[in-house]
Amino acid sequence: MTGVRGDFRAEIWLSEVFAACRFVSLPNHLADEIADAVDPSRPGFGSVRVSVTLGGTTWATSVFPDAARGTYVLPVNKAVRTAEGVDAGDTVHVRLAVTG
Repeated sequence: MTGVRGDFRAEIWLSEVFAACRFVSLPNHLADEIADAVDPSRPGFGSVRVSVTLGGTTWATSVFPDAARGTYVLPVNKAVRTAEGVDAGDTVHVRLAVTG
């Protein structure tokens, strides 16, 4: 499944379910590419491992399908938000590559 990559801008949003969590929604075209590449029988609740760069920070994480939003969502943890000086409501530039 590696080889799927995306470069996009999106707004960080605050989770209504997990109050401390912030996310970025992937653009639909990128979510579709990932969904097409994912083996539906694999474990992990549909999560997909990715490498992400936001500003000058690169980290490994997973994106998760969000049926309510109709796309995958990317968690943006506090360490990344602090390092980059961003939070909910800010629009950020994201580079993402599926790693597994």
